[in-house]
Formats: sequence, C-alpha cells, structure tokens
Amino acid sequence: MFHHVKSLQFNARVSRPDPRFANLLLEQFGGENGELAAAMQYFTQAFGAKVPHPDKYDMLMDIATEEFSHLEVVGATIQMLLKGVNGELKNAADSSDIMQVLNGRAAQENIIHEALTANPQFVMITGGGVTPRNSQGIPWCASYIHSNGDLTVDLRSNLASESRAKLVYEHLMKFTDDPYIHETLSFLMTREVAHYKMFEAALDSIPNNFPPGVLAADPRYTQQVYNLSDGAVRGPWNEGEMPGMGKEWVFVEQPLQQIQETEGQTKLPKDFSKELTETQRENKNMSAEKSAEVKNAEPKGLAQWSSYEAVNTQAKA
Repeated sequence: MFHHVKSLQFNARVSRPDPRFANLLLEQFGGENGELAAAMQYFTQAFGAKVPHPDKYDMLMDIATEEFSHLEVVGATIQMLLKGVNGELKNAADSSDIMQVLNGRAAQENIIHEALTANPQFVMITGGGVTPRNSQGIPWCASYIHSNGDLTVDLRSNLASESRAKLVYEHLMKFTDDPYIHETLSFLMTREVAHYKMFEAALDSIPNNFPPGVLAADPRYTQQVYNLSDGAVRGPWNEGEMPGMGKEWVFVEQPLQQIQETEGQTKLPKDFSKELTETQRENKNMSAEKSAEVKNAEPKGLAQWSSYEAVNTQAKA
C-alpha cells in the first residue's frame, strides 16, 4: 500500500523558466537511466526476492519507493521550468500570438518559442506538461528494466544502474547555471551513491554469491585468457591470481594453435576428471541448498503475501 505525502522529499526550486533544460531533464524522468526506470526495476525485482530473501525484498521496495519520490522531484522541476507554457497554450484568445511564435516571428526569449525549439511535444502533444518520455521524445519503455530472477544478478545490475544515473546527473549539471536546480540535482545524484552502497552491502551479505545462478563454472574453461590482439597488455585481468578464486590465470598466447591442437578444446592435454567430479558434486549440493532455501521459506497451505497484524493507533499520553 502506498501513501502519497504531498511534500517533496527535496524542496525542488527553480529561478526562472527554462524549457531547453526541461527537455534535457526529461532523461531522468522517462529516459533509460531515469528515475522511473529505476523505480520499476527495483519494484519488479522485489517480487522474486520476497520468499528467499525477505530482508532484501524490504530494501528493494524501500529504494523503489524512494525512486518514485525522486521521479516526483524531477517531474516537479520540469513543470516549473515550463512555467508559462501551459497557461499560454490554454488561452484560446491568444491563438494568433501563438501562431506568430510558431511562424518564427516572436522574440527569441519568448517562452513558447523556447519550448517549441527545445521539444515540439511540449506545445504540440503535452500542452506544457510532463510525460514519461526522454529528451528525444521517445516514450518510456519496459525494456529499460533489468530483472533476472536471481538476486545476485539483479543487485549487480542495480550497481550499474545507479552508476549510470549518477553520471547523467553530473552531465545535466553542466547545462544549467540555476543554483536551485544544482541543489536539487546534487541531492538526487548523491542518493544514487547511497543506493549504490546499499546494493553493494546487500550483495556482500549473500553467501556464495559468485558465480550467479546455481551451476558452478566448468573448470576446463575458467582460467583461460585468450590473446586476441597484437601486443596484448598484461595486467591483473590476465596474469597472476584470479580474484577470489584461488587459481592462476592461464594466458593463451596462440589461441588459434590451441584450438587446432585440442580439436576445439574437446581434447585437452590435462585430465580434468577429478575437477569435473567435484564440480558435479558442487552443482548437486548448491541446487539442493537453493531449492530448500525457497521451499523452507514458503508458508504451508494457503499462500498469503502479507500478514495483517493489529496496529495500536491509540495516541500515547
């Protein structure tokens, strides 16, 4: 159950109308890395986390709800940046003046003309309002959402989402000199950092969170790094110990030769039978563990999403 409080989480303010920046800010309203995408992503991911990870469900729902509040802050800011557009378009008696603007005969500073040149949809479709579209006028799309049903995968997606959103806010701040908007964007940008650390901590609290899913990686092909370019640069990604794996990288200097000699890696020089047997054992154990994790958390009998407990609403003396 959602309860709307009409006060914004951050007191959004603008010094003056600016339809051009309002159009840019649409990226954080209906864009791929915007607040609506983040809210829907975390909201969707939460359903799959409810049974096996009720604590993470709570976190995802809290952050999703905050993202909806950020969407409101962004929408309110865009609407204030379009101040004057909506009212002028509603004045049918001034339609001749508007037509002059559309014909390009009005002064450059005219707010309607600015709105038209920034985004024709402001005056043609939305009537000076805000809709879930990006700065190109493309409607918001559910394909922006990453929800894979594996919480470790989803949390890693969320780390990337928060990183991208932070960068978008950084870039947006370069295109306005309004100090009030800078304050708002700085707040929103900083909350992306806070959410990043929350997701990072949540991921770290899940044991056996790598590799994603249930099945272990095939030991025959885990350590190889192929030299697929001239003058390959060596670094911790292709030499030394694999991070957290207790194994060494194997740098394949001549990949083509290796493929030919091993008949497409089907006849390797090393015998991996022992490792493969251990991997199969790990797969069975992990499969049973993950299955039991979910089944043991599911209530017996009638399935019910929420438990409704009596709440004492009596005011304390």
